[in-house]
Amino acid sequence: MSPELLHKPLHYDAIQRRLWIRGQRCHHGATGALLAGAGIVGLVALRAPLLTGIVAAGGVLMVHDWKDRTLWFARGWQDQPALTR
Repeated sequence: MSPELLHKPLHYDAIQRRLWIRGQRCHHGATGALLAGAGIVGLVALRAPLLTGIVAAGGVLMVHDWKDRTLWFARGWQDQPALTR
């Protein structure tokens, strides 16, 4: 990874359709886990039924990216195989 990409807050690779936040790859599954966790905490603390949508969206994101679950919170650039269609 080039040093200038570490200083960019966001980097999107349109060819491989991948997003990095400050040099850390952002996976659907990790985002889903954070959404689901925050939604559950909100449900318990606020008793707001509208937060069930956030929990459901988080679950969908995790299911979508389940095959890459070992990489969700791995540090670094994560040089994975290219996207296959």
